[in-house]
Amino acid sequence: MKPEMPAEALVDLLQLFEKAGIEVWLDGGWAVDALLRMQTRPHKDVDIILRTVDLPGLRDILRSRGFEIRHGGTESNFVLADLSGLEIDVHAIVFDLDGNGVYRMENGLDWIFPAAGFTGRGVVGEIGVRCLSPETQVQCHAHGYVPTEKDFRDMELLQAHFGVDLPPHLRRNSI
Repeated sequence: MKPEMPAEALVDLLQLFEKAGIEVWLDGGWAVDALLRMQTRPHKDVDIILRTVDLPGLRDILRSRGFEIRHGGTESNFVLADLSGLEIDVHAIVFDLDGNGVYRMENGLDWIFPAAGFTGRGVVGEIGVRCLSPETQVQCHAHGYVPTEKDFRDMELLQAHFGVDLPPHLRRNSI
């Protein structure tokens, strides 16, 4: 059986971060499900975005819960995992004066999350969560990698529920 990030474990982590005053925004598959207010598929991990200044506190909290940083990654993007298989993919940003989130990529270039992208709100389990907006989810999926089946499905769900436009390469080929 593959490791999975169940909703209960995610809620527990999000409540720990909130209690410590660390704001996080969900990204990726869990963000899609949070926006939809229901879990549509299993998730192997959770992608989170947080301020760079909150990284030390995040590391301390997770270290106390048995998480360790996996080899690889950068200062602004790394994976923490525990022995049970829970994984947290961390993306650290700095907000600019306009409220955009500036994320330093591995290649040294900056990816800009638009300020409006941080307005997403959703639900995981019984709690309200911050997440990237549907439009920003599409923007993130449109660059940097080849979409998989789960990515196509996630994008189709966002399109169906929120009416977001999908670029051609995020649409399945019609037969």
